[in-house]
Amino acid sequence: MKLRYSIALTLPLASASAMAADLALKLDVPQLNVAEYHRPYIAAWLENGDQQVVANLAVLYDTKKKDNAGTKWLKDMRTWWRKSGRELSMPMDGVSGATKAPGELTLNIPKGALDKLPAGQYTVFVEAAREAGGREVVKVPLQWPPKSAQNVTGQGKEELGAVVVQVKP
Repeated sequence: MKLRYSIALTLPLASASAMAADLALKLDVPQLNVAEYHRPYIAAWLENGDQQVVANLAVLYDTKKKDNAGTKWLKDMRTWWRKSGRELSMPMDGVSGATKAPGELTLNIPKGALDKLPAGQYTVFVEAAREAGGREVVKVPLQWPPKSAQNVTGQGKEELGAVVVQVKP
C-alpha cells in the first residue's frame, strides 16, 4: 500500500532576456508502507539541450549527522552525483537542506539563481533515493522563457509519483 504526499518547490526566476517568470516544481513523494522506511534524499537540477547541468535547484539530505556524515550517501543519487554532485561541496547555501518526511514542502530558490539563463530547451531532472529502498529519476522537458503559462508533467513509478513543472511568464 502506498500513501501519497505532495512536496512543492517554488522557484522565482528571471531570464537573460529580462523576462521575469515563476517556476513551480510539484512532486508526489509516496510514503511507502515498508518495514524500514527512510526519508528520501532528493536532488533537482536543470540541464540545457547539450545535457550540461546549468543549475542545481535543490539537494535534500540528512544534514543532522555528526561531522556532515550525511554527505556520504549523496552518491546514492547516482545520476545527479555523476552529472554535478561530486564536484560540489555540501552544504551549499540556497540549494541544500535537510531531507523531509513525505508531506507538503516549499523550497525557495534565491532570486537571481538563474537570471542569466538563455532562451532554449531545458530538462528538469528530479532524482530520489532512499536507504534500504529504491532510486528513481524523472525528467520533464521545459522551454525557457515561457511564452504562456504551462504545466509539463513527468511520472515516476515507486520513489516518485507525478512531477509537475508549472511555469508562468
